[in-house]
Order: sequence, then C-alpha cells, then structure tokens
Amino acid sequence: MALPKLETLTYELNLPSTDETVKYRPFLVKEQKNLMIAQESEDTKVIENAFAGIIKDCTFGEIDPYKMPLFDVEYVFLRLRGKSVGEKLKLNVLCPDDEKTRVDVDINLEDVHVQMNVDHTNIVKVTDDISVIMKYPCLADMDGFDASGRAQSLFDMIKRCVHEIHDGKDVHTRIDISEKELDEFIESMSTEQFENLSAFFETMPKLQYVIEVKNPKTKKKGEVLIEGLQSFFV
Repeated sequence: MALPKLETLTYELNLPSTDETVKYRPFLVKEQKNLMIAQESEDTKVIENAFAGIIKDCTFGEIDPYKMPLFDVEYVFLRLRGKSVGEKLKLNVLCPDDEKTRVDVDINLEDVHVQMNVDHTNIVKVTDDISVIMKYPCLADMDGFDASGRAQSLFDMIKRCVHEIHDGKDVHTRIDISEKELDEFIESMSTEQFENLSAFFETMPKLQYVIEVKNPKTKKKGEVLIEGLQSFFV
C-alpha cells in the first residue's frame, strides 16, 4: 500500500519591482536539507545554486532568480523562509550608542519589506546629451563580486548593470557595446559623473528593516538598520 501524499499550502506575494502577483509554497524538508548541506560546504557557488533552486521550485518555475532584481529575490526568499520555518525571528544586534553591548530582539518577517527611495532613478545623466540606463543587479551579477567595496568590484558591477547608453537620439544597447568600448567610456568620466553612476546602487530598492533597541547598560534607546537578506540570518 502506497504512503499518503502530503498536501502543501500555497500563498501569494507581490514582487516589489513590478507588483506582479506570484504564487509560492513553503520549502520542504528535502530543500531545507539541500540548503543546509550547501551552507556547510562554505562554497559560495554551491550556496548560490541551492538558494536559486529553492526559489525556482517554490514559485513553481515562475521566478528565475538569475534574471530578476536581487532585491526581489531576497524578498521572495524571506517570505519563503517565514512560511517554511516561522515568521518570528530572534536577532542579536549591537547597540548603536556604545557599539559594544549586544541585545536580542524579536522581529516578524512579515513586517520586513523592500524600501523604495523616492529620489531613485535608473536613468543617470552623464551630460546634457548623454544618459546611461541602468538595470538592477541580479543573482548572476553577484558572481565574483566583493561586497567589501573594492574599487575593481564596483567598476565591474557598474559595467554589468549598464543596459543602454543614450547619446542624443542614438541608443547603444549593452549587447552591441564591446568590453573595451565600455571600459573607455566609464574611465573617461569625471569623478562627479562616476559618482552619479555609483549613486544608482546606493539609492536603489533594498530589503531593510529598522529595529529600535534599548541598551541595558546605558538605558539609551537607538535604531539599528538591518539590510540585505544575509543580515536577517546571522
């Protein structure tokens, strides 16, 4: 006699970038096991593949994490995690007033959202006639990226996210621009122009949550900004 099939609940969420409704299910024990094995390997590529596989499977193939904006992917995984393991999460954070004392805080993952900056735009004006249209980084763009902020990593990320370059009525799409041409274009910018291009990443939508904490030693209150998916699971 065959064992019974277990039913899995389905839920819906709206993608932050498009407001499109996507159906999803919690990840199963086999998927959680794969992720745990990947994390134990400490191999970034193995972890990335496991992470991407869970998102694709749990959204019934509707989401390709290698093509969607990274903040969408982080938001989806946070929702998956909440429905799979539990929406209550305990974090140990540093009190901002003395930067020494750590306290435990409880948060509800349902309260965590992607924050949009009203001043943000993906159109970066380089001159009066020349503009660069940027795309949001996706999971595929993170390969080899050094989050510590090294200059070469930032330069490479900017190149990966250039979508189009508009010169008056002429439009140059990324696929038609050689690596050499793009290098020369970016390297010929002034410091101010390059900073304007870099500001795209600083102001783009981010998975963020502000926690109010009270230092038990000084009795002072302060706010701690939690940003990025990894910060919610340290």
